[in-house]
Amino acid sequence: MKDNKKVIYWLLTGCVLIFIMVIVGGITRLTHSGLSISNYKLISGTIPPMNDAEWQEAFELYKQYPEYQKINYNFTLEDFKSIYFWEWIHRVIGRLIGLVFFIPFVYFLIRKQLTKPTIRKCLILLGLGAFQGFLGWYMVKSGLVDRPDVSHYRLAMHLTTAFITFAYTLWVALDLIYPDKKTVVKGFRNLIRWGMAVLLLQIIYGAFVAGLDAGWIHNHWPLMSDGKLIHETVTIEQEPVWKNFVEGKSGVQFVHRYLAYVVVIFIAIIAYRSRKIALTNLQDKGIQLLVAMVIIQFVLGVFTLILQVPIWLGVLHQVMAFFLLAAMTFTLHRFSK
Repeated sequence: MKDNKKVIYWLLTGCVLIFIMVIVGGITRLTHSGLSISNYKLISGTIPPMNDAEWQEAFELYKQYPEYQKINYNFTLEDFKSIYFWEWIHRVIGRLIGLVFFIPFVYFLIRKQLTKPTIRKCLILLGLGAFQGFLGWYMVKSGLVDRPDVSHYRLAMHLTTAFITFAYTLWVALDLIYPDKKTVVKGFRNLIRWGMAVLLLQIIYGAFVAGLDAGWIHNHWPLMSDGKLIHETVTIEQEPVWKNFVEGKSGVQFVHRYLAYVVVIFIAIIAYRSRKIALTNLQDKGIQLLVAMVIIQFVLGVFTLILQVPIWLGVLHQVMAFFLLAAMTFTLHRFSK
């Protein structure tokens, strides 16, 4: 029998590894560890420095780049080791994900355990994985030239691709777990699709906030500070004005804040309108899960902001974004053709 349980377990394992990858990536970002490994070695880079001489060589290489020269010039070798670890483990997990997707895929192909539709979907997954690896390198490269930080645009591309790869992997697994999908009111399914689109936009702006370190300002809620939506001293940071909402810290945080309300409203509308539809048990559970996840995520976002982004809370906020996307993916899947 094609597309058996082994294939499902393989895909879900991929989901778990991508989830772990994003958690470690969040820690890497919040600990400012992402530029600690300035060269890319696909095979030999899997093994970290093993002795004092190798550690010193890696540290000397780090000293040649802007982050050390402009920010971490007082770092000792021990300081360097602490940031090296997170970037190294992040890259190792990335390589592991590549192997976990590719080797079983070849095995299942040889054993003829995949249907043609599943093969096509898996090829898309492999393409997304390869693109994600390229974006990781492309992102790090932006912080090795003249500025000691990566481009927030490239960070957003890297993170968003990881979320999309996770969602699509989960979708393919759900196709195999629940082949009996049910179509309901077309307008309602489109509403969930719009909710998914707004959620992905919010994830992109979350990456912008992280990339610009925009969570360390305006640490008030519900207004941004001093009783105003945006503090008057940082309202307009550059021209044209629209750039403030994609490159300015205040503008980016402003959009991320109020997109959160839009996400909540969309999911509230989905929940309200679902009451007028005859739902299956799984459809009902999907919507209940969606409501629970968005409430938890909203509360976490507020506390992450007002507590000035402690590492553990920043990571938890990102983890919950993953769960919220998973809930949205599951719910949309249960209302798809």
